[in-house]
Amino acid sequence: MAEAAAQEAPHMNEAIHSEGMEPVGTVAHEGVAPHSDPKAVGMDATAWVSLAMLVFILILLFKKVPGLIGGALDGRIAQIKTQLEEASKLRAEAEALKAEYEAKLAAAAGEADAMRKSAEHEAETLLEDAKANAVALVARRQKMAEDKIGAAERSAIADIRTKAVTAATNAAATLIAHGHDSRADKVLVDDAIKGLGPSV
Repeated sequence: MAEAAAQEAPHMNEAIHSEGMEPVGTVAHEGVAPHSDPKAVGMDATAWVSLAMLVFILILLFKKVPGLIGGALDGRIAQIKTQLEEASKLRAEAEALKAEYEAKLAAAAGEADAMRKSAEHEAETLLEDAKANAVALVARRQKMAEDKIGAAERSAIADIRTKAVTAATNAAATLIAHGHDSRADKVLVDDAIKGLGPSV
């Protein structure tokens, strides 16, 4: 196998030399021209690319493409400025609304505080009125009770007096009935007649 590889190697080198190329890893032999880049009209590929770029840039300048790009950029800048101005206006409006709502909130807080104070004062007034009404009601009830007690006392005293008079009358009648007889009655009648005097 090694002998076969050694026999094939000179054939490949011969083929490479016949094409005018250098084998890889070898030094160029004398008499064989080294490989070079192709040229057209005396210019290599790099010069052609540079020329094409120059022509392209000249066409862009001729068609005023930079002006169009600048105009588009200017338009975009103007649009951005307009948007910034609108945003500034919206921010100013938002700050004005915020200040307005803060003022309304402060006013509402003041009104709520005033309403609370008014409600407290009204509650104190109602409480004082209720206390005064309760005192007056107690005084009226006490006066009514005292009047009822006085009337009951007067009625009881009158009843007792009536019963006492009735008892005294009954007792007197009983005493008179037991202590006087017909003779004593005659004497009393005669004394009463004498007391009338000589008018008859």
